[in-house]
Amino acid sequence: MSEESQMLLVGFLQAQNCSNFPASWRHPDAPNDFLTAGYYQNLGKILEEGKFQLCFFDDRLAIPDVYADDFRVTMNEGIRAIKLDPMLCASALAHSTSRIGVGVTYSTTYYEPFHVARTFATLDQLTGGRAAWNVVTSLNSSEAANFGHEKMLQHDERYDRADEFIQVVQGHWRSWDDDALVLDKHSGQFADDSKVRRISHDGAWFKSRGPFTIPRSPQGEPVLIQAGQSGRGRSFAAKWGDLVFVIYPNLEVGRKSYAEFQKVKAAEGRAPGSAKVACAVYSIVGETQAEAEDKRAVIDALVKPIDGLVLLSEVLNFDFASKGYDEPFTPEEMDGISGIQAFRDRVVKLSGKVNPTPRDFVEFTRRGTLDEFPVFMGSPAQVADQMEEWFGTACDGFVLAAGHSPGSYSDFVRLVVPELQRRGVYHRDYAGTTLRANLGLDRPRV
Repeated sequence: MSEESQMLLVGFLQAQNCSNFPASWRHPDAPNDFLTAGYYQNLGKILEEGKFQLCFFDDRLAIPDVYADDFRVTMNEGIRAIKLDPMLCASALAHSTSRIGVGVTYSTTYYEPFHVARTFATLDQLTGGRAAWNVVTSLNSSEAANFGHEKMLQHDERYDRADEFIQVVQGHWRSWDDDALVLDKHSGQFADDSKVRRISHDGAWFKSRGPFTIPRSPQGEPVLIQAGQSGRGRSFAAKWGDLVFVIYPNLEVGRKSYAEFQKVKAAEGRAPGSAKVACAVYSIVGETQAEAEDKRAVIDALVKPIDGLVLLSEVLNFDFASKGYDEPFTPEEMDGISGIQAFRDRVVKLSGKVNPTPRDFVEFTRRGTLDEFPVFMGSPAQVADQMEEWFGTACDGFVLAAGHSPGSYSDFVRLVVPELQRRGVYHRDYAGTTLRANLGLDRPRV
């Protein structure tokens, strides 16, 4: 099988007290050392043993406290209640590994382009070209409040700012030619000044002069991850993303969305293969199907209904405590949802209701449960069968979330990876030393 048709695998990590699954901290096998560097270093070693091309850290700039306008439920229940700086966790992980790519979520809403450009260029240099930036626009009023803002930017304003933000960041990254460093001790020349430029950007949102403070890395510049799936967000992902992270409710929707994205990407002038699509999934694997079902039962027993309501309030920037469980949202409330609009659109589509209820949001997003993402469950062969069914027609690979960490990753690497390799759909070793090489992406030109 050709290199282009090899499956991509991405570890979906969190610098917090739980995995993506908020109840995971309650799992009997979940360790409590999530505040230590060793916890993240261990995760990196497990994923690199499985030859994952990349792992990346999700992030929010506030704990979930939109529900009832309070943080006490979040603290009592441990619903993503601790959020470390993911860049520092990623750095610890990166320096305990040598080949796996390392990504970090940074917002374009409250940071400055030069700061982000320098932070990620530094990570890229220190890892030998393995860095990725997961580009997000911040989504709720709690994040705004933590940065001293009375209210958050409107949806389109956030994307306007984000478009210009990336232009400035890439302008800095591309202000050095690849061969600008000379390092000639005999002549005394350190760098060729004709190959370093100011960017002198003066736009609607930002001014930034340069020159940049860091030369090009072995992969040129960090990989851009983006997760837009609806409207403006999808166009943004198609324009900028090297790796596009998606959430599909089922295979039918996935295949349709994957085909639509290829058209949007082409309309943005992107070449085929220039942006990979990876779908979020959970995997529960055992030596047998019965063993996997037993593991699933343990995980499902950890779920509490409040988990989903708290996380829906966070991601939609709407207080779900303010409505009756079966009370329809008004048209004004639906229009006023300012968080991730793809969640809103998904519920409207799947429920068939223009004005769904909180119950519909819980049922059709499955927020706070494993069923928020597709769940591939069973023996190694069964899980591999399910992955092969999706691969190539709905996605180019998978972003693997963990029902509990690190156990879910250990099980997958031990049981599923060898099966995928045996079938020839997943590589046996890394293609190169940089993340772009391992993702099959071209090196950006200056």
